[in-house]
Amino acid sequence: MTATSEPDATRQGAHADMQRCIEHCLECHRACTETMISCLERGGEHAEALHVRTLLDCADICATSARFMMRHAPQHGELCAVCADVCDACADECERFEDDAQMQACAEVCRRCAESCRDMASGLAGFAQSSESVSA
Repeated sequence: MTATSEPDATRQGAHADMQRCIEHCLECHRACTETMISCLERGGEHAEALHVRTLLDCADICATSARFMMRHAPQHGELCAVCADVCDACADECERFEDDAQMQACAEVCRRCAESCRDMASGLAGFAQSSESVSA
């Protein structure tokens, strides 16, 4: 059995973290899209422009962040930082509806995605550059 070198193990760990972040982003995209549709169907306060726009913004940035990470785009770290901010704003917006289980569930998914994206932005932003330098 061959021991994995430290740089290889670090790269594998970074890859696993990125995969997890991609999954969180895709989950958040789905949750925000489904919640937005539900809000439009409910009407009233749920369908206010700011609320719907925040859900749409979050869904869009999460999908884009996931695609950037899938491509190992060099800017994925910066995009993940923005994604974390947008997810936090969406969670704040959803948490306003304290007695609404769907809104609280959406907020929870947004918070999980924000945390994952923040970790990606701060700890792994150089992943694409380091994998490029290894292959050079």
